[in-house]
Amino acid sequence: MDEDSPFLTTSSRNGASTPTNNNNSHLDISSFNNQHNNSALLGGAQPRDQLRYRRSSFTPLFDRDDSGIYEGATEKYINDPIHGHVLLDADTLSCIDTPQFQRLRDLTQLGSAYYVFPGATHKRFEHSIGTSHLAGELVERFRDTQPELEISASDVKCVKLAGLCHDLGHGPFSHVFDNEFIPRAIPGSKWTHEQGSEMMLEYLVDDNHVDIDREEINFIKDLIMGERRGNSQRHAFLFDIVSNKRNSLDVDKYDYLQRDCYNVGIKSSIDCSRLMKMSRVIDDQICWHHKEVYNLYELYHTRFSLFKRVYTHRVGKAIEYMLTDALLAADSVMGISQAIFHGDQYLHLTDDIIRQIERSREPGLEDSKAILKRIRTRNLYKFVDELLIPREKLGILTKENINSAEIVSCQGTNDHLRQDDVIVEFLKNNYAMKDQNPVDGIKFFSKTNHSVSYHIPKEKVSSLIPSEFQENIIRVFSRDPSKVRAVHEAFRRLMSRFYRTSDGSSNLPPSSTSPYYNSRNTTPERASAYAASWMQQQNRQSSPTRQLGSSSGVSGKRRDRSPSPLSGRRVRSSGGLRSLGDGVMDISDNE
Repeated sequence: MDEDSPFLTTSSRNGASTPTNNNNSHLDISSFNNQHNNSALLGGAQPRDQLRYRRSSFTPLFDRDDSGIYEGATEKYINDPIHGHVLLDADTLSCIDTPQFQRLRDLTQLGSAYYVFPGATHKRFEHSIGTSHLAGELVERFRDTQPELEISASDVKCVKLAGLCHDLGHGPFSHVFDNEFIPRAIPGSKWTHEQGSEMMLEYLVDDNHVDIDREEINFIKDLIMGERRGNSQRHAFLFDIVSNKRNSLDVDKYDYLQRDCYNVGIKSSIDCSRLMKMSRVIDDQICWHHKEVYNLYELYHTRFSLFKRVYTHRVGKAIEYMLTDALLAADSVMGISQAIFHGDQYLHLTDDIIRQIERSREPGLEDSKAILKRIRTRNLYKFVDELLIPREKLGILTKENINSAEIVSCQGTNDHLRQDDVIVEFLKNNYAMKDQNPVDGIKFFSKTNHSVSYHIPKEKVSSLIPSEFQENIIRVFSRDPSKVRAVHEAFRRLMSRFYRTSDGSSNLPPSSTSPYYNSRNTTPERASAYAASWMQQQNRQSSPTRQLGSSSGVSGKRRDRSPSPLSGRRVRSSGGLRSLGDGVMDISDNE
């Protein structure tokens, strides 16, 4: 606000405003008349309900700049595309306006997915602000509608700050750093980005002299981790607001589901604001109205769908492995992995690390630069194949049995595969609670009785609720695009070992996800014909391999070419055959 304005208001933490008259003893305030704000302008204390009304509306007490930010003396409104106008109070701003939090502007929310979904440009910065806003909305609602909970001002403050600071510890490209890079850079490390958030919170408070005491700092850390540690006497339900370990239903998820769908262009029907309004605390646990049970299943399904379609997209995962390899190749020169132990170093570790590598003249970065150039020129690692693991084979198809070394051992005579050509990924997509139904951990209340909570079995919700809540997938990638076919064939041979029938034949399903799958077989009629042909081939696998010339009765003569189940490849009669693991007969190398 202009310092020459006749009215300067200073907002205290409890919301009271004190006017200061710089020029005149009597002023015409008719242009500022507002029945909800006159008491504040004239120096009177505002009633609590009017104070809330003022905070949810815009008044001349706030100046607005061109960025859409409304500013007061100790608070601001920002316009968020997901939640609308969001209030940032003094405590929140004291953390936002620091180098440690501003660092989140340089961390993409979805990491490598941006290379596949161009709209996914949003950052951890706005997600953290949105999470803090929702955390504040929820805890303040509990405070106002359930005064018997005796939620204190400190509780509200710490819950907001926990939502704000819960992602301070993310590294370059978000989960790429803690899920892929750190385990390979520091074998045996159990470091998580939540631990990084605790470290950066301490650094933020100390480096910027934030007014917060030690007990509150420890409480915020516990809220970020989602568990009560030490001798905290705070309410148990508070630990479920930001990071809910009970059923994974928290404001962090409320924000990123809506924000990610919005930015990648996926339409979603989930309404988190309704879910928040239809909740209350019973027996120190957050419970939901029974009418919301199906909406909660929809929310978990939306999460699963995002993982399936966006977070684990094949090309996105290929680029994720390339970024990981590039960081590993540069680690010995730049000390990237050691930054997790030092807040002052971690402060400067953002997505910009790849540009630092590209423009660096340090020797020893050639391999890292080469990988990054491949990303720039779209010469990517290639997806080879994937297999959905049946429940009965979960104990057999393990990392000990399916890995790059085992795949390479099944290569053809002239394939020349090496272990570092092959990447094997064990992928788990679920409803946020591994193979468990997350709604089993949620309690509900009825319209007629708000003081008793109970579970709702899925059988009473819908017959279409899934019976399994996690899928396990084996994926294979090739670092060398020229070796995709060789890796594919070796992988199918290896998998055939685990799909043997009693008569010794293989019942490994055809690879419908491989680049070599014939897309012409995707119509129902052709798929059925293809399946029948595949079954006939399975029955003939136990017999010795025959020459096409002799089997057709036209020995030594070239037959007409016929399409193979492998796209773009045809079987010729003049050569021998070999069996790939999926029942497909392929031309032998010695033809």
